Amino acid sequence: MTTTTTTPEGIRPVTATRVLVLNSGSSSVKYQLLDMRDRSRLAVGLVERIGEETSRLVHTPPAGGAGKREQTGPIADHGAALKAVAAELAADGLGLDSPELAVIGHRVVHGGQKFTAPTLVTEEVMAEIERLVPVAPLHNPANISGIRTAQALRPDLPQVAVFDTAFHTTMPEYAARYAIDVATADAHRIRRYGFHGTSHAYVSRETARLLGRAPEDTNVIVLHLGNGASASAVRGGRCVDTSMGLTPLEGLVMGTRSGDIDPAVTFHLMRVAGMSADEIDVLLNKKSGMVGLCGDNDMREITRRMGEGDRQARLAFDIYIHRLKKYIGAYYAILGRVDAVAFTAGVGENAAAVREAAVDGLEELGLAVDGGLNAVRADEPRLISPAYARVAVAVVPTDEELEIATQAYALVTG
Repeated sequence: MTTTTTTPEGIRPVTATRVLVLNSGSSSVKYQLLDMRDRSRLAVGLVERIGEETSRLVHTPPAGGAGKREQTGPIADHGAALKAVAAELAADGLGLDSPELAVIGHRVVHGGQKFTAPTLVTEEVMAEIERLVPVAPLHNPANISGIRTAQALRPDLPQVAVFDTAFHTTMPEYAARYAIDVATADAHRIRRYGFHGTSHAYVSRETARLLGRAPEDTNVIVLHLGNGASASAVRGGRCVDTSMGLTPLEGLVMGTRSGDIDPAVTFHLMRVAGMSADEIDVLLNKKSGMVGLCGDNDMREITRRMGEGDRQARLAFDIYIHRLKKYIGAYYAILGRVDAVAFTAGVGENAAAVREAAVDGLEELGLAVDGGLNAVRADEPRLISPAYARVAVAVVPTDEELEIATQAYALVTG
């Protein structure tokens, strides 16, 4: 059963309940089709290596369907990718022409200061996303391409942009500003924006629910640890600080990114090593972090090597944990009172050794991990701290697609 509800100005009343979520990367499209009546997934898929001869589409149909389908072969661009996705959905009776489809929600990485909430896509909105390309050159162009393609396929359907940066726009000015000349910073939009916002929003809220508390009464340190990694300090449901900055390079040690580094390193490499700005960009974003320290960016492989006595893997792990502890301590100080530390994303959800090491030695702050609980693998949010711990330690699987779908559907249904 569907319900007609009020909608924002310019959108017709919505009776449909399905949301298609698109996450368009530079050479990939991740997608999910959800039914918001019960938040169930009707289809999930990935198109990767777009623009190559070896493009690949993997599509998982609804439960009870014929099973995962895969096709390989050249997919020229995002337009061709979305047409292939539409064909797969149609094969399951879930085509993009279905009247049950209410909205298409798009992940957009950078929304700057202007976009603080999910936003109905208009030409003015697209122009602003384009103006932000210089501060997100790897991400926003792909997001724009995905939106344009979806508009062409369903010009009658609302398209909603959900921004990675939006959750972090609640940071106070003293947390968002860099200590550089104000006029220069303002002229070139240089400030701390933060990323992974949909994940931090979802996980902080789910952590409060796990504790049986209202988000507005809960202070959480969220640790989103994947190949890209970020931390946030969330006070009463609002972000007050986060580790990523102008770009996703700042902050924690990541799979291939350096995280925090003395800015003068770049000048030194230019003067002494003769490296160009582009070469340094590649070094810090793609050849640093764990892969730069030990040659691997897969935490499973790194911990395996540590178990075999590999000293370089051990050093890389120790550097990773040292940086993580610094942020936990810093955000503890900023929040004053911490109700929970929540681990999420690929490493945070699956690497028990990382969780244990990150909390080890922080008992005076009320943090501890129960070894037995920490070793359990599960898909549901769970506590891994002992009953006596003053601060809860949780593992909360993130669900950025559900968060995008929820925000987009809420916007078009009022």
